[in-house]
Amino acid sequence: MKQKGLGRGLDALFGGNIEVKVKPMEEMAEIRLSDIVPNPTQPRTDFDEEALEELADSIKQLGLIQPITVKRSGDKYIIISGERRWRASEKAGLENIPAYIREVDDTTLHAMALVENIQREDLNAIEISLGMQRLIEECGLTQEALAERLGKKRSTVANYLRLLNLPEEVQFAIKGGIISMGHAKAIASAESKAKQLSLLKRCVKSNLSVRQLEELVRLSSEKKQKVATPTIDEEYPESYGRLVEYLEKFFSQDIAIKRGKNGGGKIVIDFASDSDIEKFVKKFSKL
Repeated sequence: MKQKGLGRGLDALFGGNIEVKVKPMEEMAEIRLSDIVPNPTQPRTDFDEEALEELADSIKQLGLIQPITVKRSGDKYIIISGERRWRASEKAGLENIPAYIREVDDTTLHAMALVENIQREDLNAIEISLGMQRLIEECGLTQEALAERLGKKRSTVANYLRLLNLPEEVQFAIKGGIISMGHAKAIASAESKAKQLSLLKRCVKSNLSVRQLEELVRLSSEKKQKVATPTIDEEYPESYGRLVEYLEKFFSQDIAIKRGKNGGGKIVIDFASDSDIEKFVKKFSKL
């Protein structure tokens, strides 16, 4: 899996916005696990128990290969990065683990925890978005400043932050791996929450690719622009509505009836892929 992290270092990330007081790594020592405590502002609160058990088994056999990083706090050490390794080491029954000891102030400690969290490879797009939002709010960065310091386009940062405005159902689908970041970007371009939810349902039901979903959004937008607004006194017959309701139950697709000036018209049934056509044929064959 490709690294999603930031990869530019804390000093490059915050520049002049925050005075970063990180000294060169002063020492590495073996520290008792009981003397180490989690960072109270750690953004990450959920740890996969099964993954922890697997890491603990690995540590039992090979030891802790990568030291954690901590800062002194009285007679204790606060974790800067590596809480997952610390938890797994406890499960493995270790009494001491190797750790890099750094001297940082509380503001920088909080910032480092946020950055370290975003750099994780196993984060989903919503978790990355939340991390970026916290960096903006809690560290006083604008979107432009954050994008510049991350070495990313502003549009990339904006796309992540837009995900936080999506309906909860869409965000849950992203978190659960049901849809990808690409799907989410396409859904976010829809004009309303109702349409976004409709697109999510279509995407999941028909297992649409990102390209198919983008095409569906494009066609929907074009159709909305082309459909003329009826005059106030124009009303379609009740039978039109009944027909649409019946067809929607049968096809579960977006359906529209367009009436022409000469009294005729056409029925339009959207489809997202060739597989939808196959489903139509099968349904017709059962009539």
